[in-house]
Amino acid sequence: MSVRKTLIAGGGLVLAALGAWATIIEPDELFVEPTTITLAEWPVAWRGLRVAAISDVHAGSFYVGYEKLEHLADLTNAAHPDLVVLLGDYVCHRRPHGDVEKPDNLARSLARLRAPLGVVAVLGNHDHWMDGRRVRRAFEENGIRVLDNEVLRLERGGQPLWLAGIADALTGNPRVGATLARVPKGQPVVALTHNPDLFDHEIPDRVLLTLAGHTHGGQVRLPIVGCLIVPSAYGQRYVQGTVVEGRRTLFVTPGVGTSIAPIRFGVPPEISLLTLTDESARAE
Repeated sequence: MSVRKTLIAGGGLVLAALGAWATIIEPDELFVEPTTITLAEWPVAWRGLRVAAISDVHAGSFYVGYEKLEHLADLTNAAHPDLVVLLGDYVCHRRPHGDVEKPDNLARSLARLRAPLGVVAVLGNHDHWMDGRRVRRAFEENGIRVLDNEVLRLERGGQPLWLAGIADALTGNPRVGATLARVPKGQPVVALTHNPDLFDHEIPDRVLLTLAGHTHGGQVRLPIVGCLIVPSAYGQRYVQGTVVEGRRTLFVTPGVGTSIAPIRFGVPPEISLLTLTDESARAE
């Protein structure tokens, strides 16, 4: 075989291996990825809060059936988070709705999640495209609190912490100002929303941290080039991970499932385990 034919054959094998990885292996993985986020004004009473952030489950998509949902709950519970936040897109509205994708069945599976401070959710664009009211009702009937332009007060050591669930920027009616007006001035607040684009011009400095999903981390991340397609008006600016802009901090989890194309490359499915702390903890 000539050198040219050998190179072509070798290149074909490499492409086949990469294709198998992107369509069979990586989308079927699931990891708990720990991240520490340091916030200047984070209250001492809440230092070390462990938050499991889960988004874009897309039940019924490739590799996300009952077994994967059970694995998701087991991995999350084994990490012993203080709080679980679900950040939208639990269904895949464009595909024929399988049994696992029915909101009642999906909610029963996610109800296996356990955390001392509870499980709190916001809805995403796919949930609204299917039937947002139906998804919300199923979640709440299974003990999962859904915040849609609503707030929830938590308490530790006499110190409050507010969760503000903001409606999806694409399909909901986000009312950031009206929602935050329900939080007493000077008290710490964490915002939960599906689409991170809301962070750019809507989230004020009083919000210590914003948690979002939606982007899937781009689903495909190439060396040097980065992500070719990101469902955001801001490109790769909010694609994944911690973003600090001035006094504001955003964290975007890359999520669990896939949407449109059943592909993940360089962005494995993830349960983001966040440890929230204040700057003074660094010196200790």
